Amino acid sequence: MKNAVMELRWDPVLGEWIMVSSVRHVRPWLPESFCPFCPGAPETGYGWQVLVLENKYPMLTPEPPQPSSHHFYVKSKSSGGNLIIVETPQHDLDDISDLDVNSIKLVLEALKNLVEEERGKDYAKYLLWFRNKGVEIGVSLTHPHSQVYVTPFTPVKVERELTNSKRYTIESGGKCLFCNIINVEESEKKRILYSNKSWVAFMPFYAHWPFEAHIYPRRHLQLLSDLEEEELSLLALTLKVVLCGFKKLFRKPSPYIMVMHQAPLKGDYSFYHMHFEIYGVMRGENVLKYAAGMEMGGGNFTFDSVPEDNASRLRDSISTCLRS
Repeated sequence: MKNAVMELRWDPVLGEWIMVSSVRHVRPWLPESFCPFCPGAPETGYGWQVLVLENKYPMLTPEPPQPSSHHFYVKSKSSGGNLIIVETPQHDLDDISDLDVNSIKLVLEALKNLVEEERGKDYAKYLLWFRNKGVEIGVSLTHPHSQVYVTPFTPVKVERELTNSKRYTIESGGKCLFCNIINVEESEKKRILYSNKSWVAFMPFYAHWPFEAHIYPRRHLQLLSDLEEEELSLLALTLKVVLCGFKKLFRKPSPYIMVMHQAPLKGDYSFYHMHFEIYGVMRGENVLKYAAGMEMGGGNFTFDSVPEDNASRLRDSISTCLRS
């Protein structure tokens, strides 16, 4: 793209990086006649079950251009990577939860391999995996896929988690905030959604979104690459069950955002505890929860129901999945 701009711009007021990329503007939007992720497309070929592709319209790239300087504001090179994980050759599946457990595990294995590969690169400070589901979220291609951002900085939300969990560990004499959250949730039980020997899924006491699920490993670990074989298998099962619950919560599948929070790729973060977060954005049948004035302008979320009540509804939906 001629005169393309790719750079990081520092927000001195909020203290965070903004990723700027004019090449994103021309990416395809819900194409009707051609899917670039289907088998046989120019980038995909045949004979695969899970495929990792470079994003053709990236925010970050391993060899970015040098940004022009500014007399006041700070800029930096947009060093990093944008990758696509095509989760299945099947185009018409509604959600990753429609895959069998072994197929979901293949996706997680591909992601685990990426964590191991990317952490050795100089520019790679953080690897964020996320999955957007539904046109309400802004999904531009419906073929089941997820995305990976490899960034030269730690995302702001994770940075806040690191700060608060480190403070908790120091003030509690070495305890883990996340491990204690698991203990409280399993003791009270009313927000638990699903659990097995390796993973606990629950709706947070402090949920931001109407139907929100957090999935914690029971074992205290920092990176996806730390997971053992059985833990990875049981994670695949947990994702299938919990996401199925989101799908069956209303008459039509609920849109959601799923993200993996892990420690930065380099350094000692033994006080941190990796986990997954799922944000269901419907607050009722055909009624979206919007992040609007208070949320976007003030930065604090409002919750229009009670997390314990919504946890009960989501747990009932998950139970339906387990019975089927």
